[in-house]
Amino acid sequence: MRKLFCLLLPLFFISAASAGDTPVRKLTVSKTTSQNPAIYFAGIPGNSALNDALQRFLGACGWFDCVNSAKQADYTLEGKDEGSSFVLYLKMGGAPAGAWRFRKHAAVRESAKIAVDTIIEKTFKALKVKGFCRSRIAFCAKTSPGVSNIYTCDIDGHGIEQVTSFRALCVEPCWSPLGVSICYSKYGRTGIDVLETTIAKPRRSRLISGSQGINAGAAVSPDGQRMAVIRSPDHQVDLYTIDLASGKRRRLTKDKAVEASPCWSPDGKYVFYVSDESGRPRIIRHELATNRRKRLPTVGADAVTPDCSGDFKIAYATRVNGRYTIAVYDPAKEENKTVIDLPGEWESPGWAADNRQLVCKRTWKGKQELYVIDTWSGKVRLLASPGLPVSMPSWSQCAPKTGK
Repeated sequence: MRKLFCLLLPLFFISAASAGDTPVRKLTVSKTTSQNPAIYFAGIPGNSALNDALQRFLGACGWFDCVNSAKQADYTLEGKDEGSSFVLYLKMGGAPAGAWRFRKHAAVRESAKIAVDTIIEKTFKALKVKGFCRSRIAFCAKTSPGVSNIYTCDIDGHGIEQVTSFRALCVEPCWSPLGVSICYSKYGRTGIDVLETTIAKPRRSRLISGSQGINAGAAVSPDGQRMAVIRSPDHQVDLYTIDLASGKRRRLTKDKAVEASPCWSPDGKYVFYVSDESGRPRIIRHELATNRRKRLPTVGADAVTPDCSGDFKIAYATRVNGRYTIAVYDPAKEENKTVIDLPGEWESPGWAADNRQLVCKRTWKGKQELYVIDTWSGKVRLLASPGLPVSMPSWSQCAPKTGK
């Protein structure tokens, strides 16, 4: 939970956890309403494997509500198998709304991802990204005491792959902007290092930040040129940026406060992070050009693990009535709202590239699982429950646009 705060420095905040958990600002709870059109998938005769994959990604993309009858649907989708290719026909109210032919890939799920990507990209003007179904979600899974490694999965929770294989604690995964590698914190005998491991096989790992003490909470800038990281080379925990080409470091903070969980604004002008300078963990915005800092208004007793969407909304975990929940701050509207109203501890939110969905960890009834929250509708779906303690999910950017 809470990334660096929970893993490294819990004692800093024990004194701040008293006096109740009253919200510091008025709390707005989002309502659970559907804003998606309903779709009925009639299938492709004679191809059950492809049908299953298409159905899964239509449901997981988050832009349709799948229903079991054409009478309930706004859209109907049906297909035709043509050997080395297949055709999908989309209708709205019985009228043609689109038809596309797709080449079959060796991997059925890859064919389904491309097909559903095409449908949602052509159907929804609000969807500003391409290749959404081919994005991936990284997360930590604890396999034994003191051992946690980085895994990835598809947006439907299937296709789980192990990325790292260390007999150590590997946490805080962060995608590179192009999705070709993952940076993370690795605990060693003498300290904590930041490593990078490639996704393509054979996987290769390299050390990014490994000075004495703490090197953690890595976040790569949107242009891929810099990394924000928490370091303690002089036994003081502070926020730095590192130029990934030259290795040059820039110290952004130098105070007695503890910093953690940096993330970048989509334009690369700001780094958001958590600081306890006010006595409790709060989110700070640091403007790189001027070194000006601003504390963001948040709700709840604490505000930790921020993540910034592509349209500048800040998601974070916050403690309300003794439990952690997920909230979103919209600077344009100067508005905070919680986006989940279900029991359990909800932690470590990470934005999807559609600026709509969040992946997060939920602890409930002894289980640690990954969930996806639709911040527009309030709907929630279970992403992955692999039977191991999982945490700290991070959603990659999308795959490049492909042809029909």
